[in-house]
Amino acid sequence: MHLYGGTVAEAARQVGDEAFIAALEQRFGRIFGVAPRPEEVQSWRRSWPALTQILCAARLDSVHLLLEYSLPATGERIDALLVGATVEGRLCAVAIELKQWTRAQLSPARPGMVRTGERVVQHPARQVGGYVHYLQQWVSREDFPLTVRGAAVLHDAPADLITALRAQAARGPASIYPVLGRDDLTPTPSAEALAQRLGCADLRHTNRAEVERLLQVEHRPSPALLARAGDVIEGREAFALIGDQDLARQEVLHAVDAARERGTKSIVVVTGGPGTGKTVIACRLLGDLCRQRGSNPRLLSPSGTLTRQLRRTVGDDFRGLIATFLNKVPAGITTDSVVLLDEAHRARTYPDHQRTDFPLILGKLLSQAAVTVLFLDERQIVRPTEGVTLKELEQHAQRTGSSFTHIDLTTQFRCNGSRAYQEWVDQLFQPEGPGPAWAGNDYDLAVANDPEQFIDWVTLHSNKGLTARVTAGFCWPWDSPPTPPLQPEVEITWPGRDGPRSWAYPWNARADEPDFDHPNVPARPFWATDIGGHEQVGCIYTAQGMEYAYNVVILGDDLVRQGDQWIANPRASRDSQLRDLPPHRYLRYALNTYRTLATRGTKGTRLYSTDPTTQTYLQTLIPSRSV
Repeated sequence: MHLYGGTVAEAARQVGDEAFIAALEQRFGRIFGVAPRPEEVQSWRRSWPALTQILCAARLDSVHLLLEYSLPATGERIDALLVGATVEGRLCAVAIELKQWTRAQLSPARPGMVRTGERVVQHPARQVGGYVHYLQQWVSREDFPLTVRGAAVLHDAPADLITALRAQAARGPASIYPVLGRDDLTPTPSAEALAQRLGCADLRHTNRAEVERLLQVEHRPSPALLARAGDVIEGREAFALIGDQDLARQEVLHAVDAARERGTKSIVVVTGGPGTGKTVIACRLLGDLCRQRGSNPRLLSPSGTLTRQLRRTVGDDFRGLIATFLNKVPAGITTDSVVLLDEAHRARTYPDHQRTDFPLILGKLLSQAAVTVLFLDERQIVRPTEGVTLKELEQHAQRTGSSFTHIDLTTQFRCNGSRAYQEWVDQLFQPEGPGPAWAGNDYDLAVANDPEQFIDWVTLHSNKGLTARVTAGFCWPWDSPPTPPLQPEVEITWPGRDGPRSWAYPWNARADEPDFDHPNVPARPFWATDIGGHEQVGCIYTAQGMEYAYNVVILGDDLVRQGDQWIANPRASRDSQLRDLPPHRYLRYALNTYRTLATRGTKGTRLYSTDPTTQTYLQTLIPSRSV
């Protein structure tokens, strides 16, 4: 998809017309599903006339120009894509990233990022490099050869800024993409020299049929990309499988082969509690599928945090293969695709899956792919707008005539491999019934007497280079700005020997990228793993899907113990999605939330409740020990 297509000369005659801009605003909403932001429209007004003037000065009038060209597997758009033919007659696309920058702040500590105004963004050369890589790996192939280049055009940038940006880009692979400023974008000493700087010196007019072929070509990963992804995953020790994990992998591959042989749709559901290895199996299966001839696999997750962590582990080059599944089916999934949906219990079911027969978007995904493998733990559903059950999936398979396979994982690989701890947590967070006494000796479990005690415990392990984190129910305000400095909003007061004592920590950052001026405050997706995360409190939406060595769980006043049952108090929650639910509905999500938080620690966990009665109850279940 793209917003506008025509020759450079045709675009140059229109881009300064307000009626043209208004028409493209309307088209944007139709093709991308949302209205463009006002600042985005303003950038069109400023950059498009500047770009067409530059291209005309370079005598590229007859080259085709696509504005706002979409890369569907990533959700990103290229500002401008020049399409022409090389002197050899090969189709060529040049990705142009447009910036109106006149100044920017750079940091040697973060060479891939640039601060401009209040925003921190990718270095423009890296941004262009990502576009080029995508087109090379998802569009160009044997049956559609495409030469791809790229350039960053900062049409207002002075020479000193361009020099600094080039110096920063020179440290990495982005150095091959030109960064051009105001002084570079004039036809000096000739139009041909300007075209050369843009990487377009050999670009000629190509007929519209060739442009149309580019617009219609199916975006799918190239065999080379799949082979590299398979090799990378195979070489990652984190994705090695043992025991039940490898058996589950073999069962899934058998189901995939059977579905392909019969030509029928297939739904495979892999169930298992926290720590049974669902994500590891999903990653290893992606590697297996990448090695299969003619494969078109995807690894999806409704969790942006998990998606970002997996891309970091495998490599951002494979970001189209690993994507976030939210309110639409990712592009490029075809009838030969195998889709691995991790954290399927978090799949969104707008507005509430109880009101429809089956979640609409999930249903589209299942009907579009040849095989869908869903990794599921029903007791990790923490919102009414999320979640699907094993029974619902089986019924959907019956209605649609799809093959159905269920694989259940039982072996525990987290929590020090303690099956006893997993069973204890599962029983503890049942709605009612007597609580289980902890008698295990293969997992480090205790109740913290107060916040000072659990913070000392976290600090002790953090100082040893181990990951230790504090998590809590969403029972405190979260009004801090998305980026640091963060406000200490999780505040607890308790009686001390000399009077009331208090402790306060901030929630984790809400931004998806690290703050430019606070590199030791991790961005939300990396709170669980990066340096500094132990100094903030994570919530269910940050911690779910993650793990760390040592784990503190603060139970807030939204879930308290009375006798042999748990009582929910949704009014104590600050979660706008949940606090207006009736208590009997809120109880399920509160129990699932704290069960999930209590299973993040691989080595040990400390529990603490802000409710005195609940705190006493926990202390009766767990023998006291030195924290």
